[in-house]
Amino acid sequence: MRLVIGNKVYSSWSLRPWIVMKAFAIAFEETTVQLREGDTRDRILEHSPSGKVPVLIDVATTVWDSLAIIEYLADKYPEHAIWPSDRHARAHARSASAEMHAGFQALRTACSMNVTRRFKARDRGEAVAADVVRITALWREARAKFGGAGPFLYGGFCAADGTFAPVVTRFHSYSIAVDPVSQAYMDALLAHPAYKAWLAGAVAEPWGLDNGEAAETIIEDLRARKA
Repeated sequence: MRLVIGNKVYSSWSLRPWIVMKAFAIAFEETTVQLREGDTRDRILEHSPSGKVPVLIDVATTVWDSLAIIEYLADKYPEHAIWPSDRHARAHARSASAEMHAGFQALRTACSMNVTRRFKARDRGEAVAADVVRITALWREARAKFGGAGPFLYGGFCAADGTFAPVVTRFHSYSIAVDPVSQAYMDALLAHPAYKAWLAGAVAEPWGLDNGEAAETIIEDLRARKA
């Protein structure tokens, strides 16, 4: 299998299936297409009919949406608990992941993913605050109902954690304060070996983008520290 992704620093959609595949030790080749170049769309169209990343290519099968890729992997590898094994937990995890997949546009717009930087906390407006309230409520509910067996949303790491991984990085990067339960969950995900592997790859990338961060006060820059 081959997974086509965008820049690890910025590509939130690519992180979702990538971290799931790494967490469950699913072997795959990786192709990175640099984003926002003049030929980016053409290069992606060589692999994906949507012209967007990520896309999974498994011999004759092409899957071109992050959540669809995760579902494909769950079908192909039933021996892995990619979704929780408990039916009730699985329904909750799928519902939360679908809500994440389709919503929270204010947070996405105001806080673009950049896993290599941390910014000073500041007021990001009512719409972002409302997104944070809803997301952390989902996390607390999952932890309270289904998280007893481990530190992740449904105990062990699963697809829902992959779906929310870019949100965790946004909260961390933009110094967004959360409740203690949500912070403990974030700490667990940021410490997961699969996420650490993604972060190491992001730090090593040779290219950057103008990602609308000029107004931000940088308090940590992993790539600058590496240099």
